[in-house]
Amino acid sequence: MRVSFLVGEVLRGLRRNVTITVAMILTTMVSLTMLGGGLLSVRMADKTGEFFASRIELRFYLDDDVSKNDQDCSQEPCKSLVSDLKKSNGVVSVQFLNRDAALKEAQDLFKGQPTMAEYVTQTPLPASLRVKMTDARDYPRVLDEFGKRKGIKFGTNDKEIVDRMISVFDGLRNAAFGLAIVMALAALLLIANMVQIAAFTRRTEVGIMRLVGATRWYTQLPFLLEAVVAAIFGSILAVGALLLARPMVIDKVLGQLFDENVFPRITGSDIANVALTIAPIGIVFAALTAYATLRFYVRE
Repeated sequence: MRVSFLVGEVLRGLRRNVTITVAMILTTMVSLTMLGGGLLSVRMADKTGEFFASRIELRFYLDDDVSKNDQDCSQEPCKSLVSDLKKSNGVVSVQFLNRDAALKEAQDLFKGQPTMAEYVTQTPLPASLRVKMTDARDYPRVLDEFGKRKGIKFGTNDKEIVDRMISVFDGLRNAAFGLAIVMALAALLLIANMVQIAAFTRRTEVGIMRLVGATRWYTQLPFLLEAVVAAIFGSILAVGALLLARPMVIDKVLGQLFDENVFPRITGSDIANVALTIAPIGIVFAALTAYATLRFYVRE
């Protein structure tokens, strides 16, 4: 009997305040979608960092004399550079690319861009030494140690580029979180407003129930459940929005970069993990907001 009463009260309350209920569902959906977008940005930044960590290299470009006259790094100073780099603490491998190998690599890189491919064909490229290390934090040390050695024209550290790329995702994440906070505040205010209106419209029947012995918790539980039900629907819609965003937005905008292994792909598993995070957050916050409203603003 009590369960059927609660279900009936919740359904009547949702129908009676349908416009506020719909507004709360949609606001909850938008705020949780923005939060989910922020979490996906975090996940993508983490995956990008992990993805490029295994590909980060320190590159030393050799001067024109070495690039022109030493095709297999068997002469000085190239030979000594390779030997000393391999002895350096934390170095995993050192790879020498002569001018011809550098040209072939550049042509492969720009094979879809004829103008750039023709430009690199006509431009003599320097030979280079590519160094991989166990810890990316050691690259600056090796760059400083070998960057001014004889035979080296200049050096570059891929970690700086990766850090810049990750900072872009950090910015997107912060923007998404900022919007999510604003929308979450709006959702919480709507929940509080809905609970107050629902309690006000049923104040007479609640008063009668209290007179016949119903506890305060029992009379206010339907209002709390209304907020939770609305939050559940909002959470479901938010998860659906994230699932649709993957093929319709993420893959369309970044699909080519995913296909060319420039960035790691956002998978269904990533979205599932985010969904399992945002759905409980939406439901719990709705319940807490409804409880606080009933506790401090509704005295029947």
